[in-house]
Amino acid sequence: MNLKLTSIALASLLAGGALAYALLGRPAPDQSSLNAGPGRSGELPGSGKALVGGPFSLVDQTGKRVSDADFRGRYLLVFFGYTYCPDVCPAALQVISAALDKLGPAGDVITPVLITIDPARDTAEKMGAYVKSFHPRFVGLTGTPAEVSAAIKAYRVYAKKVPDERNPADYTMDHSSIVYLMGPNGGLVAFSPEITKADVLADQLRKGLAFKG
Repeated sequence: MNLKLTSIALASLLAGGALAYALLGRPAPDQSSLNAGPGRSGELPGSGKALVGGPFSLVDQTGKRVSDADFRGRYLLVFFGYTYCPDVCPAALQVISAALDKLGPAGDVITPVLITIDPARDTAEKMGAYVKSFHPRFVGLTGTPAEVSAAIKAYRVYAKKVPDERNPADYTMDHSSIVYLMGPNGGLVAFSPEITKADVLADQLRKGLAFKG
């Protein structure tokens, strides 16, 4: 994944509002304190709310229509990707799955969710076959282009279709690779822009589950 694109996505997140909690063991600063250095652990420097996430209506891998309200009371670990992704998505989903296993029973409150950025090809059936190869609790969500676009916008995700120069009829998707931990009330608890090590992500998730801000 292009690091520049990740930076763009993070800039978009920060521009949208103060994030509730950074997956580094401390709250993220609000916009006014971005250049003032990190705050002390456990402090929330600002009172702004993160403008990440929100209502959605999509279809899960069984073909059932679901909304954000169906997940209330549970933590969601949300990642945006697509089943034809050659490297970033499968690598990230493997790390997510391993991190959840490392959490043991404590991780049972988390439902991992893959939301497609490629609804034209990612049918419910395709999503089902894909996510079951990673973790038994994984939920795959797809929908119409308009429904998926609304979810992408709500989570401030970068996603763009890139035509294949060698085969104009084919394409790949360029996208950000951020994982979001959403709380039982549907609000953002934490995010991580890099998903490379299961041990690190598991530790970050423990901190996110313990955060009560």
